[in-house]
Amino acid sequence: MLLRQLLHGLERISLRGSTEADVLCICCDSRAVTAGALFVCLPGQHRDGADFALQAVAQGAVAVVCERPLRLPPEVAVIRVANARRAMAWLSVRLYGEPARRMTMIGITGTKGKTVTAHLAAAMLTAAGRRVGLLGTNGACWSGHRHDLAHTTPESCDLQRLLHQMAQDGCDTCVMEVSSLGLKMERVTGIYFDIGIFTNLTPDHISPEEHASFAEYRAWKSVLFRRCATGIVNADDPHCEEILANHSCKVVRYGITHEADWRALPPFRLLRQPDALGVAFYAAAPDGTAREYTVHLPGRFSVYNALAALSMADVLHLPAGAAAAGLQTAAVRGRCEVLPLHAPYTVVLDYAHNAASAAGLLTTLRGYAPKRLVAVFGCGGQRSRLRRFGMGEVCAKLADLCILTEDNSRDEPLENILADIKAGLRKGNPDTPYLEIPDRRTALYYALDHAQPGDMIAVLGKGHETVLERAGERLPFDEREIILNKASPWGGSCHRR
Repeated sequence: MLLRQLLHGLERISLRGSTEADVLCICCDSRAVTAGALFVCLPGQHRDGADFALQAVAQGAVAVVCERPLRLPPEVAVIRVANARRAMAWLSVRLYGEPARRMTMIGITGTKGKTVTAHLAAAMLTAAGRRVGLLGTNGACWSGHRHDLAHTTPESCDLQRLLHQMAQDGCDTCVMEVSSLGLKMERVTGIYFDIGIFTNLTPDHISPEEHASFAEYRAWKSVLFRRCATGIVNADDPHCEEILANHSCKVVRYGITHEADWRALPPFRLLRQPDALGVAFYAAAPDGTAREYTVHLPGRFSVYNALAALSMADVLHLPAGAAAAGLQTAAVRGRCEVLPLHAPYTVVLDYAHNAASAAGLLTTLRGYAPKRLVAVFGCGGQRSRLRRFGMGEVCAKLADLCILTEDNSRDEPLENILADIKAGLRKGNPDTPYLEIPDRRTALYYALDHAQPGDMIAVLGKGHETVLERAGERLPFDEREIILNKASPWGGSCHRR
């Protein structure tokens, strides 16, 4: 598309240079720039994209969008705007032909449960004959395609390109996770969702790099319900009404304890086999009819995720059989994933990396009456220290044994991270035994070598991830495969206080 066509109607402060260049793609990472690219300089906390504008031009960028004046070669168009992120979103929507308008768009937000709810919804839609694209923490995938993502909600230029590819490949529906940062950083600007889903809200992503406060975090979550036609919300969450503040959508509620359009009817039947955990439950639909459903994911929070997906299926008039089949067949890598070890104990992988997620998972696993509940976990470096204290406190309260190890320490000394976790352990329950095994592979081997019949081992923090970030390197690390192929000695020391 010609630059002048792309810029039509865009609010800008100034324009310098010719607008006759043909723009082939939009990039905000100078390393990804190719010939014919429009490079957008995004301001950041540590580096400004404008510092990389010359590099982008050297790699073939034909135009640059920025918030401050730049001195670039005269043959390169320079467009100054007030908000580069917003400009990039609208430019990307236009360049890729408004792909979201060609699909049914389903956006899911909340602190926990986004990924599982997205997979449950996608399984239902697929069972109903839809061609579905899925975007979120586990990557972007649709028939014949699988892409890793740097963010739960990609930058707008990448998001619009992926949506365009989905639509071109015949997808009629896209289910995507919409993070609070995705909303705050304009990544989903220009998309109007047919359905928005709210799972739950607890404090998270509160740091100088993310959200200044819980109130701000909550406020950005609520924006989705001013950008969708139907909002599906968890009536049992204490922040539900605040999430709906100033909403402009039709509202459908789901829950267990509060009045709701879709309501699960306790008691729930827990299903346990060595290689599988699940729950069966009855749910009452808006017309009052009740039906039993089974989901092969454990516990009460899986019932909430299933209710959210059932509400979506009802709004889209999917066949009841397809909704039930989707729940039964859905599997989510790294989310309450029970590994097929054929052993007398159970190993569960989960992405839980904060106190609320860890508490939810460990409480759920307690419901299956394990002989011992063992938690293997660490915390990420260069992230909020509150997560470390919280994870330590929760695991000390709910696990019988904690094995502390690394988890994406990045450029922060691991000993500092483990010290914060141990402070949380002391607060949670100073009598809970723990081991400190810094190398994560060795920690996993120790847990397996010392597992007893009837134990449950909860491996927390990495879930679907296949790399370990340590000292500036991204090392291959697929703990699912490591556990399945375990064959190495262990080391460590046990501390009883």
